[in-house]
Amino acid sequence: MSNRAWHLASRPQGLPTPANFELKEAPLPDLQDGWLKVRNDWLSVDPYMRGRMNDVKSYTPPFQIGEPMSGGAVGTVVESRSPAFQEGDQVLHMAGWRETAAGPAENFNKLPPMGIAPHHFLGNLGLTGGTAYFGLLRVAAAKEGDVVFVSAAAGAVGSAVVQIAKARGMTVIGSAGGADKCAWVKELGADATIDYKAGPVLKQLNEVAPKGIDVYFDNVGGDHLDAAFATARQNARFAICGMIDDYNSGSNHAFRYVMRIIAARIMLKGFIYLDFLGEMGEFYREMGGLIAAGKLTSRETIRLGLEAAPQAFLDLFSGGNTGKMLVRL
Repeated sequence: MSNRAWHLASRPQGLPTPANFELKEAPLPDLQDGWLKVRNDWLSVDPYMRGRMNDVKSYTPPFQIGEPMSGGAVGTVVESRSPAFQEGDQVLHMAGWRETAAGPAENFNKLPPMGIAPHHFLGNLGLTGGTAYFGLLRVAAAKEGDVVFVSAAAGAVGSAVVQIAKARGMTVIGSAGGADKCAWVKELGADATIDYKAGPVLKQLNEVAPKGIDVYFDNVGGDHLDAAFATARQNARFAICGMIDDYNSGSNHAFRYVMRIIAARIMLKGFIYLDFLGEMGEFYREMGGLIAAGKLTSRETIRLGLEAAPQAFLDLFSGGNTGKMLVRL
């Protein structure tokens, strides 16, 4: 069975380019007892992967030059040497960026029988939805009546945050780039939107939240985070999920209003999805219920074929996606 895979050809300086990727064969290891072979059907590309292209210590190991890259994927078992899996089972795993994966059964999670299309387990029922759910409700401890500001609200994580917050009785302000994306964020239930391409974020945030914000869900960093500092109410809570503005810049943003952390007693906490793997049963129940009730919808930007993966990834940094970016094999 062919197994083409994208490899890291070189480490990028600033914004990655297609030259940083190389598509070539990645021979599969012989299948051992307790292993599976999986044909990938859907691949996820996500902003956090940019950090893995750097040779720096982080919460997940960096990609190695000349080695296959990895990421979230959903696939179908084509051969099983584990009693826990059968051919035809659909599984979620982290051996993406390739056509076929093989490894120990514990590296694969069988999709629960929820009657939901498999690719949603890379979105609202996967890493992005889990990041939204736990970031908003656990990290930021958001509650009914809070005013919540969400950056990148038209992205995969941000759009889920908007809907979860509305379902829990919060007032939501979402920031997105361009009129079309802002209109979609309003359709999702946001009470107000900010078009960051139309003018300064802080000026717009002051207009739509004149009494300030209680919660900031950060996907962007930069001017958005500084505007949140400036408008934070007493004891505001910030869930720091990502800072896509700074991933390729090579420099840190100068925060004009960062001193308000002290005066407003702001709580900032960084987090990642893996922090909450022990609570996935609750997550599936709650998110599955919202989907079944029609309170949580999604939009995907889908690119076709393994060859499309690098450009799909690069387009995340120029706003080329609405909702979750996926690659269908």
